[in-house]
Amino acid sequence: MISVEHLSIEFSSRPVLDDISFLIHKKDRIALVGKNGAGKTTLLRLLAGEYEPTSGHISRESGLTIGYLPQVMLFTDSSTLREEVMTVFSGEDEARFVAEMDRTLIGLGFERRDFERACSEFSGGWRMRIELAKILLRHPDLLLLDEPTNHLDIESIQWLEEFLAQSPSAVLLVSHDRAFLDHATNRTIEITLGRIYDYNVPYTQFVTLRQERHEQQMRAYLNQQKMIEETEAFIERFRYKPTKAVQVQSRIKQLNKLERLEVDVEDTSRLHLRFPPAPRSGDFPVIIEDLRKDYGTHTVIRDVTLTIRRGEKVAFVGRNGEGKTTLVRCIMGQLDYMGTLKIGHNVRIGYFAQNQASLLDENMTVFQTIDYVATGDIRTRIRDILGAFMFGGEASEKKVKVLSGGERSRLAMIRLLLEPCNLLILDEPTNHLDMQSKEVLKEALKDFNGTLICVSHDRDFMDGLVEKVYEFGGGKVKEHIGGIYDFLRAKKMSSLQDLERRQPEKDKTATARDTASKLSYEQQKAEAAARRKKEKQIAETEAEIARLEDEQKKMETLLQDPQEQTQANFQHYEHIKHLIQQKLYEWEILSDS
Repeated sequence: MISVEHLSIEFSSRPVLDDISFLIHKKDRIALVGKNGAGKTTLLRLLAGEYEPTSGHISRESGLTIGYLPQVMLFTDSSTLREEVMTVFSGEDEARFVAEMDRTLIGLGFERRDFERACSEFSGGWRMRIELAKILLRHPDLLLLDEPTNHLDIESIQWLEEFLAQSPSAVLLVSHDRAFLDHATNRTIEITLGRIYDYNVPYTQFVTLRQERHEQQMRAYLNQQKMIEETEAFIERFRYKPTKAVQVQSRIKQLNKLERLEVDVEDTSRLHLRFPPAPRSGDFPVIIEDLRKDYGTHTVIRDVTLTIRRGEKVAFVGRNGEGKTTLVRCIMGQLDYMGTLKIGHNVRIGYFAQNQASLLDENMTVFQTIDYVATGDIRTRIRDILGAFMFGGEASEKKVKVLSGGERSRLAMIRLLLEPCNLLILDEPTNHLDMQSKEVLKEALKDFNGTLICVSHDRDFMDGLVEKVYEFGGGKVKEHIGGIYDFLRAKKMSSLQDLERRQPEKDKTATARDTASKLSYEQQKAEAAARRKKEKQIAETEAEIARLEDEQKKMETLLQDPQEQTQANFQHYEHIKHLIQQKLYEWEILSDS
């Protein structure tokens, strides 16, 4: 479908991508990963045709159609939701795809009553869902999705996972949602230091292989640094000795020709951030009884009764518009309501929401913003903390007023983490964080000895963090004891039981039998396809190992000749050995999975 060959691109003489090559095939499901600023969005825009490379080229199959969802869009439409989405159809297609349009919009969280609303009435997040629906309904040959889950709730993300699994389109997507990547992709391309590394495995397996690769690269880098130091020492020692002139010049030429190895050594994922100590709160920070909130004639939540104990970490989940943020704002005292809501003794609330970013002092720098609230020994680690949240180096000296919305949100999150509190309320805290930043935040929250309420759609982030889930839906709030995956498993079972209860009694047995048969057949098909795919991957890996081992033997024969014992040949030999180790490790994972 697409061939990327020796592609490079620079901005203001700064290389972003350097001589990269790879292929995208039909039905590929590719996760594009890397640190913020590595060039992921740049690569998507190159593939979409919005950028031209500095050198190299992209070959696209004749007639190839591409659907591109960027992170940020400008909306100018004035039509209704239905009218806007219907623009993707024409003529006979319009009648044929109405049912598909309804399924797609409902899958992405809209309700039928929304279809006749003007698009201008929806928030930016919901407008992005409209654009996503339009792209999916076009069924392009290639989907390029830049952070598609940022504005989706858990149910919509699960729907999107299933849609992509069944779609004939190839997919290349960027996401910081680890669980979504694992479910939606089976190949991972990492961008680091302007280069790419292509792994034919899902994200979690890629993380293991990347660590192995990083260790190999580090060993090669350290070996090269040692060789450079020894060579430079020789040159310096014998520079002015006539009898050594030829050898000195030979060593100088050797260094000039040497291809210097680079390793992405910045690794802030292990930074351990602790919340400052906060005063002990009462035993029950939040007690709610029969709470109800109406907006005019529309009831958002009703009959809400719950108690959150000191030290509990709970999640608020549910489709957008079901009242999660509304209840949070009631707890914060920002909305009136009916019923009873009590905040416990000595409770100090730390609150993060998207609009928190607007409260930052625009004339301060990033560093000053954090330095202003930091206390104690944490002040000596401000730059480490900023680096962990993607404000390393010169970025720490930026004025707040020049930051993007996402950067401001991250800065507001850091400031919150450093202020003493004993009840943390976080509303979608991970939308603008990369994998490393999320890990730093998650570990800090796990160690936090206060109480946590987290509104989030990020399953991987909440896994192992929360111990109770409150589900919002249909105006009600239902309590589920256990972690996020306990909740998801229970919810799926509950939904099937509800479906059966609505069926007429005489149809129950037949429908259950048909459903079981269908599920069994579909499951068998899926398992057979997965088995064939894995067998193919194993065979391809074994063939690549055999090829590399042949090349290794040829290099070993070559290096027996003293004239061929050059630094370049030794480096190539070591590179082949490292590739073999990586492929063997990949083969072990595929064989054991």
